[in-house]
Amino acid sequence: MHVTHLSLADFRSYARVEVPLDPGVTSFVGANGQGKTNLVEAVGYLATLASHRVSSDAPLVRMGAERAVIRAAVTQGERSQLVELELNPGRANRARINRSSQVRPRDVLGIVRTVLFAPEDLALVKGDPGERRRFLDELVTARSPRMAGVRSDYDRVLKQRNTLLKSAAMARRHGGRGMDLSTLDVWDQHLARAGAELLAQRAELIAALQPLADKAYDALAPGGGPLALEYRSSAAAAESGADDFPGVAADGPSGRDELYAQLIAALGEVRKQEIERGVTLVGPHRDELVLKLGQLPAKGYASHGESWSYALALRLASYDLLRAEGNEPVLVLDDVFAELDVKRRERLAELVAPGEQVLVTAAVDDDVPGVLAGARYAVAGGEVERV
Repeated sequence: MHVTHLSLADFRSYARVEVPLDPGVTSFVGANGQGKTNLVEAVGYLATLASHRVSSDAPLVRMGAERAVIRAAVTQGERSQLVELELNPGRANRARINRSSQVRPRDVLGIVRTVLFAPEDLALVKGDPGERRRFLDELVTARSPRMAGVRSDYDRVLKQRNTLLKSAAMARRHGGRGMDLSTLDVWDQHLARAGAELLAQRAELIAALQPLADKAYDALAPGGGPLALEYRSSAAAAESGADDFPGVAADGPSGRDELYAQLIAALGEVRKQEIERGVTLVGPHRDELVLKLGQLPAKGYASHGESWSYALALRLASYDLLRAEGNEPVLVLDDVFAELDVKRRERLAELVAPGEQVLVTAAVDDDVPGVLAGARYAVAGGEVERV
């Protein structure tokens, strides 16, 4: 799969820009602040419905404009599609496929798939658990776009359940009569149902990702591993004191049933504390992916170089996994090479060079390794010019 044309209107710094793209390597070179990252950010947004740089859509709309539009022509094999997203901060975003059919934004997921390397990836290793949960869930959705609906359902139920718990906690603190919490059992069932599906998908993903990440790390930093991806389940801990998945085939129907039962039991165990604190204490939103290097957690123990290699290994493993399942993703390397020493730079370049489409951003030509020679665009002053 590759993007053949990218069109932006009022996106970030661009009033309008048209960028034809070819398979193979394309580099966008320009000084910081000229808009090169904005181009690959737009491609990434089509793949995930989110930016890797900001948590809301408002900064993506050019100052003074009401909306932004991202449009891309995409080719996979003999099939071509035109996908379009209209970003409307404060209102619902809109999407179209092949101009005529208006669809929900999440229906475009899967048309464009990306694996994006960026300086922000260091947070996968050094950041808080939410960064690693986001990494898992975005990859889960890339593998199975229907999971966008499951994640949305889970977030909706979690929000409503938290609202009920918060109201109950406030009533107790102010000495009022206890609220009617009879509906909490219903919310527990909804939360557990969506949560069990998400947990099953995460379990399957981690099992598939583990050997690929270990292999990628060894390629980037020979002899520096091994890596281990260890999932800590808040529901398992609440129910039995364990902190991992139950001993079931989590990717099968029986596994989902057991995960559902585990979540229901865990919610029952912590209900008193939840009512006191006014928040949901167990579920996928409270779980942690612990990244280990050797016997120690990478967070807090890995050096800067090791942390970088770990983050890159996770992205390379993601790419290998998606490629093996068909529909090879676009590789995006956003200002990554400037962060690496010479050896890691060369190893990474050799690993990604065979990709069907590789988009690179760099401040200067020298930051782009020779093995990634290909099409080049100069980016300056809001202009994108092929050279």
